[in-house]
Amino acid sequence: MKRRFIVGTPVWESEKISLLPEERRFPIACVSLLILNRHHRPFGKIAPAREEAGSESDFPPTSLKATGGEANQSTVKETLRHITSIADLGSQGLEKILAQATTWKKESPGHHLSGKVLVSVFFNPSLRTRTSFEAVMARGGGSCVTLEVGNGVWKLEDRDGVVMDGDKTEHLKEAVPVLSRYGDALAVRSFSEGLGDDDDNRERVVKGFRKLATVPVISMEGSREHPCQGMADVLTMAETFGKLKGLPVTLTWAPHVKPLPKAVPNSFLLSAAAAGCEVRVAHPPGFDLTDEVWQQASQLASQAGGTVVKAESQAEALAGSHVLYAKAWGPATASTQASTLRQPGWMPTLRHFEDMAEDAIFMHCLPTRRGLEVGEEVLDSPFSRVVDQAENRFHVQRVMMHHLLQEALW
Repeated sequence: MKRRFIVGTPVWESEKISLLPEERRFPIACVSLLILNRHHRPFGKIAPAREEAGSESDFPPTSLKATGGEANQSTVKETLRHITSIADLGSQGLEKILAQATTWKKESPGHHLSGKVLVSVFFNPSLRTRTSFEAVMARGGGSCVTLEVGNGVWKLEDRDGVVMDGDKTEHLKEAVPVLSRYGDALAVRSFSEGLGDDDDNRERVVKGFRKLATVPVISMEGSREHPCQGMADVLTMAETFGKLKGLPVTLTWAPHVKPLPKAVPNSFLLSAAAAGCEVRVAHPPGFDLTDEVWQQASQLASQAGGTVVKAESQAEALAGSHVLYAKAWGPATASTQASTLRQPGWMPTLRHFEDMAEDAIFMHCLPTRRGLEVGEEVLDSPFSRVVDQAENRFHVQRVMMHHLLQEALW
């Protein structure tokens, strides 16, 4: 009787082996060894049994030879879906996610992510992002492995061609492919390093994960964008106002003790533009968002029937607006006129709502410093929607995970 092989079977699927005819059963120890084989890709289904040809060249299977464990890496990468920026969504994708999130808020999809594993990698701290992604996976029937770089996990290098003689022990080139073998998707959070707008726009860490991963990649905030926050912001506005096309909304700079990244203001501008809003942006001299972001926002607004406007003053931007979205961010790299980060007149207070629309709301991504970035009376008032925004992170991310791991929505 010829021996048969079962390729790529994880040990937790060993119960399936016991259901096979005796000649096709494999000792559990052998299956465990297969998991350690460098050609194994986890979570694989039981492959059709294969006749042993007696030739070493027939193992591993031809489809896995000389590919580093992937059947066809170029094809796999071309077909992978990622969400690391608004460009991965566009107006159509954003609309689909919002519609599905609204539906699932009324009726839960249940264990729609059963058996799926998300590996989330945090280079920076988190409260809402970490908790919401872990809740998405748990409530969806999957699981989440959370790693904090430099805290129980090696510090990771992302630059190419460097001699790694510093405090970074492992490179993304090894770490990301390895993590891809353990999970069905990877999520990464890596803030701006404060090296300037050009460096932020490169999104080195997020793009490094995207380039090296063999599973879908999600940005949990990069140096340029925070797409999950942008989606949650738009969902919050849609729930409040219904129709968003042409709705005047205002993004205003706010004071802080240190220069913060531009990822959140960039994403609100881009996402609101993609939703067709009339987006007004106000900030002190020297705190401009980049031309690249403005050009992209203008294109998205044009496609969605909206507009983007640089306001001359905060008062002009707020007049008749339905949303006051406050966020601190640092000065433009090339600015020679950026003044102090503490400008109390820019901190939202109740007086800022006097000339706004009657149904105006206040929004902020959180965390925020009370009494510095935002007045306490605003956060504690009926205007505030900051908790709704935070909840909506869960709802948009649940749909996003389903889109990436189960069924494409567009």
